[in-house]
Amino acid sequence: MKDFLLKIIKGLKQKDVLKSEEELLQKLTFQKAVKIKMGEIKLDSKYRIGVVDIAKNGTGYLDAYGHESAKDLMIEGHDLNSASKGDIVLAKRIFSKGSHPKAKVIEILKKEFAVSIVYLETIGDMVVAKNIKTGLPTVVAASQKALKMLPKGTVLKVDNYTSMILENLGVLSDPKVDEKISLGIYNKTEFFSDECEREAKSYGDSVDKDMYPQREDLTHLAFCTIDPPDAKDFDDAIYFDVEKNTLYVAIADVSEYVNENTCIDKEAKNRGFSIYFPHKSIPMLPRTLSENICSLKPLEDRLAFIYKIVLDPKSLEPIREELINGLINSKRRYTYDQIDAFLDGDFSQKDEVDDKILKFLLPLQKILLKVKAKRLSNGCEFSSDEVRMTLDKDQNLISTKVEHETPSHGLIEDAMLLANKAAAKSFEKGIFRIHERPSVERIDELMDSLAEIGIYSEVSDNVYKTIRDLQKKADELDLRSEVDRLIIRAQKQAIYYHESSFGHFGLGFDKYTHFTSPIRRYSDLVVHRLLKAMKKNDEKLIKYILANVEVIAMRVSELERESAKVAWDYADRKYARWALENIGEVFEATVTDVSSMPFATIEGEIFGARVFLMDSEVALFEKVKVEILESSITATKIIGRVVERAIDV
Repeated sequence: MKDFLLKIIKGLKQKDVLKSEEELLQKLTFQKAVKIKMGEIKLDSKYRIGVVDIAKNGTGYLDAYGHESAKDLMIEGHDLNSASKGDIVLAKRIFSKGSHPKAKVIEILKKEFAVSIVYLETIGDMVVAKNIKTGLPTVVAASQKALKMLPKGTVLKVDNYTSMILENLGVLSDPKVDEKISLGIYNKTEFFSDECEREAKSYGDSVDKDMYPQREDLTHLAFCTIDPPDAKDFDDAIYFDVEKNTLYVAIADVSEYVNENTCIDKEAKNRGFSIYFPHKSIPMLPRTLSENICSLKPLEDRLAFIYKIVLDPKSLEPIREELINGLINSKRRYTYDQIDAFLDGDFSQKDEVDDKILKFLLPLQKILLKVKAKRLSNGCEFSSDEVRMTLDKDQNLISTKVEHETPSHGLIEDAMLLANKAAAKSFEKGIFRIHERPSVERIDELMDSLAEIGIYSEVSDNVYKTIRDLQKKADELDLRSEVDRLIIRAQKQAIYYHESSFGHFGLGFDKYTHFTSPIRRYSDLVVHRLLKAMKKNDEKLIKYILANVEVIAMRVSELERESAKVAWDYADRKYARWALENIGEVFEATVTDVSSMPFATIEGEIFGARVFLMDSEVALFEKVKVEILESSITATKIIGRVVERAIDV
C-alpha cells in the first residue's frame, strides 16, 4: 500500500494502476483528494497521506509520506475521526495562524490493526477498556452494566472498525491468555476453517508412486532430514553422491497440494509464515499438510522439488544445477544433537542405516565447510544464539536455554544456501531476498558506540573488512555475541523484493531467494510455482504469477515482521509474568542498551529478560546486579535498579 501511495503523491500514470490498487484509488477519488491531468494521477496539495501517532494526552500527529523533512502535522483529538496510533490516513491540511501546522483526518485508509486487544480496569465506579499495547482508553460497544459483569482483568478482542466485542480471550491472571493476546494483537489465528481442513484432508495421508509416473523416482537414495528435536514439519532433506560430487537438496513439494486461489492458498497468503511459540507452532498450512502429506517424514514416499547441484571438485563452485520434480523416501529423521555427536566422532549409537548415511554426510560436511569459508571471504557471519524457553503445564516460564549454532546447523544452512542461490539464478523477476548495505551514517553510529567500550577500528571502503576487524577485537574482549548484536542492529533489515538489484549484503550474494521452506513461508511457495511454470515453459502462467509478484513481495515482508513480533511479544509476556513473581529479587545482568532509558539483560537460568533501569549512569556491556522493582504484564515492561556493579567495563 505504501508503495502505491508514494506513487500517487509523486504522480502516477493511470495505465500503471494495478487491479489490486483500484479500490484504494476509488476512495481517494471519492474524497476529491486526487487530481487527474493528462493521464496522470496526483494527490491534491491540500491533502496529506501518512501514519498517525498519538501522544498520551490524546493529541495526534501525522507523519506524512513524501514530506519526511517537514514538521509533523498536529491533529486535535476531535479531528482524529476515530483514527488510532499506526493507522494510515488521508488528512486535509488546516490553514491557521497557529505556530504548529495542523490537519484533520478525512478517511482511514488502513487500520494499523483490524482488531485491538483490550483489558478491563476499574477506575472509580467506571469500568474502562484499555488498549493492551498503548494503555490508552478504547471505545467498546458495550454498556457499563455488561462490562461490570465480567471478571477483573478480562481481556477482549475488539473490532477496530465497529468497536464491537469479537471475543472474550480470558483474564490477565491466567498465563494461558498470553498466546491469545500475542496472536490477537496482530490479528493472527491458530485454527483453519472447516473448508480449509476438508481441502487438506482430501489429499490423504500417503503418496502412491504409481500415480506419478512422470516424476523422477529417487526413493532409492538415502536422503535424511536434520531438524530440532521438537520439529513436526520436515520441509528439507539432503543426499550427497560422493563419487559424482553432487548434492541433492529435496524440498517438500507444497505447490502440488496448494493451488492458487484455493481456500488453503488464500489462508496461507493471509498468514504468510508459521509462528513458533515455546510450546507450540501456529502453522501457515493446515497440520494435515504441514505435518503429514507435505512433510518429508522418515520411511514415507513424498513428492519433492529437488535441486541437483554438481560441484566442481577443485573450486567447489556449482557447475550444473538441475531442478527435478521427484519422489523421495527419507531414510532417517535426525536431530541436530545426533548429527553433532557423529561429527564429533561419537558413533556409539549408530546402526546400519546411519552407516550408509554417514558415508556421504561426513565428506559433505568437510566440503561445505570449505564452501562456507569461501563464502565468508565476501560476506558476514554473526553468532546466532537463540533463547529457548521451557514452560510448565500452566504455561509459566520455568527456565531458558541458550542454543548456540553447532556444526550440524552449519551443514544444513550451507546446503540450503546453495539451493536458494541456484533458484535465484533462474529468474530475473520474482521474489528475491534482498539485504541492502548499511548506510555510512549507521556505520558511524556503530563505531561511536563501540568506541565507548574500547573497540576501535578504521572504517574501510570494504564494509566486510570493517566488520571482521570489529569482530576480531570483540573476540579479544570476550564480547563477540554482544558486539554482533550491535552490528546487526546497525544494518538494514532483509526483505522480500521483486527484483534482485540490491543483492544480499549479509551473505555477499548478488542474487538470493528463499526456496527451501514452502511449508512455513509463503514466499517460497510462490517461488516454487514460478520455477515450475518456467520448467514447463508456460509463458501464460509465468506472466500471471509475475503480474502480482511485486505486491506479494511487499506483503510477505510485512507479514514476516508481524510474525516475528508475535513471537517476541509472547516471550516478553512470559518474562514480565515471571518478573512479577520475583519483585524484590536480585539477578546478574549485562547492560545491553544505554539509550534514554537503558536496559540490562538478565543472565543465568532466566536468560534474556530485559530490565529497564532507573539508573542512567551505566556503561554499555557493564556487568551489574539488578533488583526487580515492578513488572507490567500488559505493557510487557520490567523496571529495576542497579544494586551492585560487578565489573566495570
